[in-house]
Amino acid sequence: MNIRILKDKFPQSIIAVTLVLINAPAWSSDHDPIKELTKPKSTVNFGAGYLFNDNARFGQYTGLRNEGPYGIFNVDIVRRNDETGTWLKLLGRNLGLQNRDVRFEHNKQGNWGYFIDYSQTPRYEPFTVNTAVTGIGTADVHVPTSPTSGDPAQLKTERQSIGFGYNKFLPGNLEFQLHFRNEDKDGARLFGRGNRLGAPGPRAVGGFEFIPEPINSTIRQFGASLDYVGKQLQLSGGYYGTMYNNKNSVLNVTGGSDVGGIYAPSAFSPIALAPDNQSHQAFLAGGYNFTPSTRGTFKAAYTRATQTDSFSPTLFSAPGVGANLGGRIDTALLQAGLTARPLAKLSINTNFRFEDRDDKTPVLLYNPMATLLDLNGNSWHGFNNPRSFRTITSKFEASYALPKDFRLIGSIDHDHRDRGGFATNTSHRHRTDEISYRAELRRSLSETITGTIAYIHSDRFGSSFFTNTTGTGDPFFNLIAPFNLADRARDKIRLMANWDPIESLSLQLAIDESRDNYGHRAGSDLGLRKGSARNYSLDATYTFSEAWQATAWFSRNETHIDQTSRNPITDNGFREVWNANLQDIGTSFGLDINGKPTDKLETGASLLYSDFTNKFNQKVILDPQINTVPNISTQYGSLRLHAKYEMRKNLGLRLDYILDHFKTNEWTWNWRYTDGTKLTQDTNQMVSFVFLSAFYSWQ
Repeated sequence: MNIRILKDKFPQSIIAVTLVLINAPAWSSDHDPIKELTKPKSTVNFGAGYLFNDNARFGQYTGLRNEGPYGIFNVDIVRRNDETGTWLKLLGRNLGLQNRDVRFEHNKQGNWGYFIDYSQTPRYEPFTVNTAVTGIGTADVHVPTSPTSGDPAQLKTERQSIGFGYNKFLPGNLEFQLHFRNEDKDGARLFGRGNRLGAPGPRAVGGFEFIPEPINSTIRQFGASLDYVGKQLQLSGGYYGTMYNNKNSVLNVTGGSDVGGIYAPSAFSPIALAPDNQSHQAFLAGGYNFTPSTRGTFKAAYTRATQTDSFSPTLFSAPGVGANLGGRIDTALLQAGLTARPLAKLSINTNFRFEDRDDKTPVLLYNPMATLLDLNGNSWHGFNNPRSFRTITSKFEASYALPKDFRLIGSIDHDHRDRGGFATNTSHRHRTDEISYRAELRRSLSETITGTIAYIHSDRFGSSFFTNTTGTGDPFFNLIAPFNLADRARDKIRLMANWDPIESLSLQLAIDESRDNYGHRAGSDLGLRKGSARNYSLDATYTFSEAWQATAWFSRNETHIDQTSRNPITDNGFREVWNANLQDIGTSFGLDINGKPTDKLETGASLLYSDFTNKFNQKVILDPQINTVPNISTQYGSLRLHAKYEMRKNLGLRLDYILDHFKTNEWTWNWRYTDGTKLTQDTNQMVSFVFLSAFYSWQ
């Protein structure tokens, strides 16, 4: 790095701070080592840094996006009153940046305590938006009536959260806890309106227009619990609630395209935004030690979630429909577990979980014109579709110690799911069951090597699929089983090893591979066919000396799935059938080195690199070969260096350097809306951040 650039651009205030600290008086020349161990230490860290090059990814959640200077300020203050046994703590991180948080704690050990905290988190849109749409961030947006390129606009949201908590120990081994959190979120994010119907015909006419969603909402979380801790019995019961309030109920849009008449995007205004809702839960959890080697646990909870926010009078009205959705979901949860060692060589572990999510939202006709809009064989019925779920999961595992340091482990897992509702745009079945069997063998091969091999087989099956129908009652979309509902057989092998060849070196290796075979709808050869996954990882830790240590790791993940699908009927009356061999390949490695060359100097370096590739391998069966999808690859690298020098016992300097590189050929977000708005991104971003700070500590 050019020293002259640093001298010209690095804030000169940090130089003045450094000179003051160097000439500051020492804390104490006759320090007591015992006192240092028994007294809490407080530290203040402050300085400044400079970011080289603008970016959209590196500072997405910190605000470090634009080239220039930034402040560094962290504080960790701890005070203890020996006479009263009370503690005061103040922790502040990133106070010079936009992702800052502060926490204040005051407590008396074994008696009472409370805390207050505040946090702020930005989220900058990583894509550049060039638009002529006005009113961004408000509930009143205007869209150009003809395509217009517009100017760059920065979309951003910001969360500000403040929380409070209190606890008090009561007689009888009881503890009362209370907490509350209020989170406000403001800004704007990507959103749009469009129409796939357009004019009648096999090739629908329509478009998508850019209308950024205004964000102005509040989430409140609160609850209380009473806990009991005894020698054998432990209990915790209480209440937990949430409330969501959106200050923007609708988005009013003016302007826009009128192509397509009543089906044009401009016909859709106002647009409903996320409605207010709330949930309330009562729970009781605990555990009981039957014997020193046998313990049971349980949890029971009941939750009611409601959505009764009023419909906008200008947005919606239909015969027989009330003023609001009347949404209500009641969820009951029961969970129990048992661990035991009935024999010296035998251990067992079993658990059971039941969850009933009962959607009691009334079913009403919200779109009386649904059957009249059946232009392309749509499946609209005009009714809302409440979805209830009932899930039962259970597991039994046994472990037995065999001769010659072998241990055999076996388990059976069962997952049962019942789904309510009716079929809409995808195939649907009410019930699925999945049973998994695992056999695992472990052994200490020597004093330095431990190995594990496991085999897992699982089968998923279920009830018959329903026949989807259009709004006029004709069969529709009954060819492909969704991947989470499709029958599937999976076989998986897992190998793990720990090796300590020498005292200073430790290695861990893990390899697993799985293969999937999917069933498909009767009478159809479309949908998921087969899949596989491979995962490799290697971790190493090496201690050069008491002053130098290093860790390194490597991982590679490969997943793929074969599927067959088809496009809608083309203008010449044919359907294009296509195959895709989807592959996700990720390779990552990292290296960390930390050392202490002298008593006053600490240094460290951290390197991270990841490469992710998405391969579509698409092939259209009918000639000519067209519309093949290109691959997507993304690389990310990060280098971090730091040096910490202790000038005196309680005074020192720290220098940090970060080099961050992001590169991608992601093409799916190079999007142009029909109003002329365009989304783009810098596909090759490299930034560096250097900062110098001073730390001062006292007791």
